[in-house]
Amino acid sequence: MKEMIYLNEVCLDFGTSFSLDHLTFQVMPGEIFGFLGPSGAGKTTTMKLLTKQLHKKSGSIRILGKDIEKAERSDYDKIGILTDTNGLYERMSIESNLKFFAELKGIKEEDVTDVLRKVRLYDDRKTILKKCSKGMRQRALLAAAVLHRPELLFLDEPTSGLDPATIQEIHKMLLDMNQNGTTIFLTTHNMEEADKLCGRICILNQGKIIASGSPEQLKLQFAQDKIEVMTTEKEKIVLTKGPESAEFIGRLLSADKCLTIHSIEPNLEEIFLQLTGREF
Repeated sequence: MKEMIYLNEVCLDFGTSFSLDHLTFQVMPGEIFGFLGPSGAGKTTTMKLLTKQLHKKSGSIRILGKDIEKAERSDYDKIGILTDTNGLYERMSIESNLKFFAELKGIKEEDVTDVLRKVRLYDDRKTILKKCSKGMRQRALLAAAVLHRPELLFLDEPTSGLDPATIQEIHKMLLDMNQNGTTIFLTTHNMEEADKLCGRICILNQGKIIASGSPEQLKLQFAQDKIEVMTTEKEKIVLTKGPESAEFIGRLLSADKCLTIHSIEPNLEEIFLQLTGREF
């Protein structure tokens, strides 16, 4: 099975220092892949490399199974991109923008209506873009990115500025697209979003990957050597893993005095802070 995205020892610098330092990872078909890190870590730079807005200094990149230098326009017609630099026409309505792009890409008008409903913009479809709120604009950009049902979708902070109800709808739409075959490359500062959507993530810092794996794998990898027990008297007891703790828990269970037992695991943000000391 060919990778949708493949990078090997990719370097890029802007003169005095590496922006990307021997970056190596791959994204397989059907994945939702999270690319996480603080501002300035190199996430957007990587996305620009993958969409040919920048050129690497060294290393190799493949996109949709093809060397990126040989990728043609027809290959990029299979890709959707949402970034903060995506352009829609400010003096046109949301619907007119989408219909314009639909006409360019040979997409049916009913598909525009379907996407407008999915991003909860159908009732506001006649609104001129320059009069849209930040949340409406973000949803319009997302609609434009997924209008042609891309095989590979790049999303840079897709739910930034959106309310919880809309975020839930967007997540449902992305999961549905993924179920129907779209591979998603996601950057986000919303760690709950990454945990919910991504099957695998890489954490990037100063142009280097410092951790990778599924959210659950990372939580287990960086879990404390502790267990929390809640008794029937609602008392929380923190124990260090070992034979003595096992015996203590056994006595609680035998006496029917144990309500819950679980390991103490960090969330993704806590893992990142542990690794770098920097906030997202």
